[in-house]
Amino acid sequence: MQQASGDPKHRPIMRYFTADVFTSRRFGGNQLAVLPDARGLSTEQMLAITREFNYSETTFVLPPENPAHARRVRIFTPAGEIPFAGHPTVGTAHVLASIGDVPLTGPETRIVLEEDVGPIPVMIRAANGVPTFCQFSVARLPEVGPPLPSRETLAACLSLEPADLLAGAWHPQVVSCGMPFAFVPLRDRAAVGRARIRLDAWERHLAGTDGANVMLFAMDAAEPGHDVRARMFGPGVSVPEDPATGSACAALGGYLGVRAKHDGTLRWVVEQGYEMGRPSQIHVEADRDGGRITAVRVGGASVLVSEGTMRVAGDW
Repeated sequence: MQQASGDPKHRPIMRYFTADVFTSRRFGGNQLAVLPDARGLSTEQMLAITREFNYSETTFVLPPENPAHARRVRIFTPAGEIPFAGHPTVGTAHVLASIGDVPLTGPETRIVLEEDVGPIPVMIRAANGVPTFCQFSVARLPEVGPPLPSRETLAACLSLEPADLLAGAWHPQVVSCGMPFAFVPLRDRAAVGRARIRLDAWERHLAGTDGANVMLFAMDAAEPGHDVRARMFGPGVSVPEDPATGSACAALGGYLGVRAKHDGTLRWVVEQGYEMGRPSQIHVEADRDGGRITAVRVGGASVLVSEGTMRVAGDW
């Protein structure tokens, strides 16, 4: 990794790349900006740069604290820093491998990225020396959070009818793999498409709670080979709707896995972002043993879109 040294006052030009994540086609998936050498930037500068891009997340790559790891990665939404996110993990690994900052060692390269949630193992699959698929393993296994408001209240928050929400074993529930999400199972893909976040109801009932980020889903995917249709609303992190949410899909693997009928490695393909015109495909795996989830992995393809430089200090 070739890193320019010094304070940004003496290094005002920062290199960046953008990628579309959880897609194999440009202009789909979830956008990500990556600064592969963010040394010298303050937290305030990182947040300002994130807001300049105005993507759901931007990542800032730093030397690792543990020399056995590949890099340290700080992740920001326009609202501030977060401890963990899936599409930034996948996309950052793809960018670093694509530009040669992380050397590929063969068909599969395994690295560890340090995030605030903990060390994140990442597998990078490549063909002819080009990365084609990145998959991370969660640092924290799925954990169930506090109870959510009633189905009636959640339906009001989502502009839906209570009958659109499932109940019984498939009741709404908070699950976290480092970032909590409220999972709201719906009866079909049509209900997923009709949902609209009502900010007044969201602010009364979900803002400031572990259920503030809402992933609604149905086991009713549109495309052959897919299993789940999902959408994620995150007004609390300044993300009105996210085209692809790897951290939510990791926790979704926990939600679905404990409801499965058998042990072993369980797999789902989640389609997200279709209602936004940015179709994404997220591959989720969960290992289940004796009814317990013992590992979760999330992966997908990414494509580079642009590269450039940004002036972060000094005068023109």
